Amino acid sequence: MSSRTGFAATSSTGVRSETVRSANLSMLLRELHFRGAASRSELVSRTGLTRSSVGALIGELVKLGLVVEMPAASDGSRGRPSPVAIVRSAENVAIAVDVSVDSIGVAAVGLGGVVLTVERIERARDRVSVDATIADIVATVGMVRARLAQQYRILGIGVAVVGLVQRSDNSVAIAPNLGWRDVRFGDRLGAALGHAAPVCVANDADVAALAEIHRGVAVGVDDVLYVWGEVGVGGGLISKGEMITGASGFAGEIGHLPVNPLGRACQCGSRGCWETEVGEGALLQRAGRSRDGGREAVDALLDDALGGVALAVAALNEEATWLGFGLAGLINVLNPSMVVLGGLFDAVYPFVEGRLLDEIKRRALASSFANLVIVRTALGEDALLLGAGELAFEQVLADPLGAIRALTGSAL
Repeated sequence: MSSRTGFAATSSTGVRSETVRSANLSMLLRELHFRGAASRSELVSRTGLTRSSVGALIGELVKLGLVVEMPAASDGSRGRPSPVAIVRSAENVAIAVDVSVDSIGVAAVGLGGVVLTVERIERARDRVSVDATIADIVATVGMVRARLAQQYRILGIGVAVVGLVQRSDNSVAIAPNLGWRDVRFGDRLGAALGHAAPVCVANDADVAALAEIHRGVAVGVDDVLYVWGEVGVGGGLISKGEMITGASGFAGEIGHLPVNPLGRACQCGSRGCWETEVGEGALLQRAGRSRDGGREAVDALLDDALGGVALAVAALNEEATWLGFGLAGLINVLNPSMVVLGGLFDAVYPFVEGRLLDEIKRRALASSFANLVIVRTALGEDALLLGAGELAFEQVLADPLGAIRALTGSAL
């Protein structure tokens, strides 16, 4: 056998058998994780596997402690009801972390996407250091873990960060709004948490997009552009059901799309980036408020707009123009079937919808705009933590047996 296969010297039949078995375990666990409890009969129908194969594979997942089978309620028909398999959510947990500009969120997410408990701490927007951020995360993880059932294991730790993340080594290349550059964040956080489980770090908008396609408004949609607004602006790109990450994992940094050569200086070092026109600071400044007013100031601005205050209405109108300008360009390049708006853009959408759609229609190619759907997030702020949870679960979902074996010797 050629050494390029990467397999140990063994029979090709044995390799194929193990590979198929692993793939089938993964397929069944994904079915139960994403679609919920299912009988063996339903799993046979969904997967195309034989009933005996499903039974054997479910038995393996039960031994791994990932799944439990429950007796099904009788529907009155003849024969013994097929047992129902369900993931063990409370016992198999992902720690999900959201590192935003002004807060840190930590959740325990059970297998199956069940949020077991959440803790969020607010922080000042003064570029908190990496060390202080890690200390805050460790303390918050401790609070979250204290609320969990006595018997559980951490399958993974997923982290969403407002910055450019090098997925190959879980490092943050640059996070302009945090003031970070070249930080080995995954390694440092993993060490601070005692190497409790594998750590996976990703950009916040990528993570939110992951949540929406698995748990939110974009379930079943293959081509999605997710746009998240806060102090900065980020994007998650899904094509044919797969995340577009780019050569270094930096794809989706749409907030730094140059849109205005005469615009404001950006935290990234450039000028006229899209987030300098549509980010939270720009919106607040146009309404005569402090750029650093935060969510409370945005809520107050929206209240003013509801009351017909001219300055607030004008600020939102300009927001709609620049938001439409940038989205039109992205729609022309990416040709998504759905655009999902989250964060700041979710909040302002009811106020800017008409003007925004007019701007996009005026600038986007008619063929790209014709069947496009623009929607608000279905998950709100939970998108970041749910997505970080999915990030943490991926190793187990991809290879249940291998991942659990790797975790066996860890301090869980």
